[in-house]
Formats: sequence, C-alpha cells, structure tokens
Amino acid sequence: MKNDYGERIPVGNIILSVVGIAALMSFALIMPNALQALKLFGIDKKKINRRKYYIDTAVEKLCKRDLIETVIKTNGEKYAKLTEEGRKQLFKFEFESLSKHKPKKWDKKYRIVIFDVKESLRFSRDDLRRMLINFGFVMLQNSVWVYPYPCEGAINLLKINLEMKEEVIYMTVESIENDNWLRKYFKLPKN
Repeated sequence: MKNDYGERIPVGNIILSVVGIAALMSFALIMPNALQALKLFGIDKKKINRRKYYIDTAVEKLCKRDLIETVIKTNGEKYAKLTEEGRKQLFKFEFESLSKHKPKKWDKKYRIVIFDVKESLRFSRDDLRRMLINFGFVMLQNSVWVYPYPCEGAINLLKINLEMKEEVIYMTVESIENDNWLRKYFKLPKN
C-alpha cells in the first residue's frame, strides 16, 4: 500500500505499529485499529475497503515470522503482543520513517549528537554510529555527529532503543565554525 507521498508502506509494519502502541491488543481490535492506522498513513479509503484481507494475511505472516505472538487470556480471548524481534523491527520501521522526511527549507541550524559510551558497551556504540550514518549524520569528530534538520524524535527513539539515555546528548546549534564543507556535503545554501 502507498501513502499520499507515493511511498509504499507494508501492512505488516502498520500492524506492528498498532500492536506496539497498545503493548497487548485483542485480535478482535487489530482489524479496526489497523484500518484506522492505514487512514492516518494517508492510504485511500477505497483501497482500504478493497484490501481488508491484507490485514488478516499480514497478521498471520507476522506470527509466522515471530514478530508478534498470541497470548490467550483466562477468558479465552486472543491477544497479540510484540516479541523482542518484533520490537526491533518496529524500531527499524519507525526510525527509517523519521529519516525520510526533511523540511523543504533549512532553518540554518545544525543538530549535533555527542556521546560518551564505555568500552564495555562497544557493540551498542557501534550500533549507534551505524544508525547515525544511516540516518544521514556526518562525523564532525570521533563522538560528535552533525545533521542539518530537526530530528530530536528520532534521536530520542534511538536513545531508548539502545538504552543510552544518559550517554547520548542532542543539541541544536546556530553555527559551526568553518562549516563550508558541511553546507557542500548536505547541499545547503551558502551564507
């Protein structure tokens, strides 16, 4: 399915989002909530009505891929719950979605991420660097990364996912000395 911007959004990702928000959601509620989420993502109503079976199929596939699991309450009602792998997949989807949207006009401010991560957490530090690069950040110095557009929500999501709330700091700055190379790299207007 595609949203208003022509971007393809897999139904499975939307269902992961719905289940992720609710933490534990009745299977009976997945259909209406997933349909509502499709509307929020800008999916055409006619397409939603024609393709309701996608949701059932997507839920089945998510269960088979161990991204969601079935929990049966004592009253016999079935619920869906994200697995650890489902949580990782949801994070990846949300983070990638945030990285795609850039404002049309630069506000002449830079976003800086700095971090100080212990050697014992080397793998998490490497994940952080990789995700910053994938998002579009460029390294200013070893643990100092820069990006020209607002992205506080994405960085907060990253900090939560990597469990680095104290080690990572997000800043917005008005200028960086000798930033001509950054302006050229990010294709920003010159002073």
